[in-house]
Amino acid sequence: MPEPTSSGVAGAAAFKAAGGVAAGGALLSTVVVMLMTPPRTHREWAVGVISTVVTGIGGGAIAVQYFRLQEWVDSVTGLVALGGLIFGCGLPGWAIVRWVFNFIEKNRDAGIDEVAKEVKEVL
Repeated sequence: MPEPTSSGVAGAAAFKAAGGVAAGGALLSTVVVMLMTPPRTHREWAVGVISTVVTGIGGGAIAVQYFRLQEWVDSVTGLVALGGLIFGCGLPGWAIVRWVFNFIEKNRDAGIDEVAKEVKEVL
């Protein structure tokens, strides 16, 4: 049976490594998104960075849980693969947020019934 202290330290190291992979994958997807669809204003830039990072980390976490990939943290190759997964999950974040805000801006003066009708038509 492993010593409790050493297994706790190993668990903490794996947790830190997974956090680094999540941050790295999310930041890389942010850079790619910002280069491909440059923001028009400083506010849009900030929203793009935040939404891409949150989508990458949140979407990546959902994908890891859904596909039960937690064991991948135990190897370097698995960590790299998780970074790629998080990168891929972050890519659509900025586009989705931009679409939502453009829709809101377009319908700024519309009533709730008009907005509901338009959403219903789209879906």
